[in-house]
Parts: sequence; C-alpha cells; structure tokens
Amino acid sequence: MNNYYRQYPCPYYHNRPVFNPYNMYYDYSLYPNPNCGTSPTYPPYPPKQPIKLKDYGPCPYVVNIEEATKQNDYYRIALWTGEYLQLTLMSINAGDEIGLEIHTDHDQFIRIEEGQGIVMMGDRKDQLDFQANVYDDYAILIPAGKWHNLINTGCTPLKLYSIYAPPEHPRGTVHETKKDAEKHYEC
Repeated sequence: MNNYYRQYPCPYYHNRPVFNPYNMYYDYSLYPNPNCGTSPTYPPYPPKQPIKLKDYGPCPYVVNIEEATKQNDYYRIALWTGEYLQLTLMSINAGDEIGLEIHTDHDQFIRIEEGQGIVMMGDRKDQLDFQANVYDDYAILIPAGKWHNLINTGCTPLKLYSIYAPPEHPRGTVHETKKDAEKHYEC
C-alpha cells in the first residue's frame, strides 16, 4: 500500500509501503526517513518581508521578535498592547540613554538584540549601586520600585525590546526620537 496523498518529493513522506504483508508487522525501517539530510525541492522559509511596525494588540499576534527589534529605527514604538501586558521596541542612538526612571507598580523585562550598553539600578535616584555591562542577547530584569537607566556605550544604535506588565505607555505609542518621547511625557 503506497502513500498516494503526497506525490511530491518531501523529506518526511515518500511512496514506500510501511506495512510489511509477509510478517504482518509494521516496517519501521523507513524511520528515520532515508531522504532526511537532502535539500527539499521547495524553499524552507518564505522570503523575508519587512515587518510592519504598529500596535497589534489586543489581537493575537505572532512575530519574529529579533527581526522586528533589529528592523526598528524609532526611539520607542508599542508593538503589542493588551490589558495586562505591553511589548515595546526601542532604538537608542550611540551615546544616548533611556533616562533615569522608576515604575512603582510593575516589573519590567528588557532584552538587548543588538549593540552594547550599561544598565544601572538602585533604590534611590542618587544611589544607583547596581551596574552591569550588557550586549547582544542579554536580558535585564527590573523589579518594581527600582530607579534604573540604560546607556548606549557603543558606536551603533542599541536595539532592544521591553515588556511591561501592566502596560506603561498608551496603546499605539510611537516616539520617533527621544525628544518626541520627552515632549509627550512633559504634558
């Protein structure tokens, strides 16, 4: 009995019998598939398309977060805002910083995708006694009530994403530059 449903070349399915009628046992000799390791006749991934950066929340959403973060050139943009969680992308220019801030009622998660910097945290605004150098693939966990700042110490933009729970910024937030962000929060 052959597999007539998959008539095209595929590394996982092929037209060979799995049932052996002579000894009435299933023939598992086909596994692992002998075609594994050969390149398929179709491209394994669709060609990369630029990701449209906008706030997709609160609808279900799936994204390659590394690609979206590296593609982002805005100082800050909300990529997904729900009722209890928010994902923002940031691009901090060389020598610039997020700025000293505190979130009294929620924790924050930051992941660096590209660039390097220094993160500082402390219990008081004038006493940031925790410092760490951060690079690609580093995660920063900021407890509620901690003063913190992240400074780009590299020569290229620092690309990161940040998760707030609950959301910190209004749904659809887009700040093209740090000055735009500062103007927005002065009001």
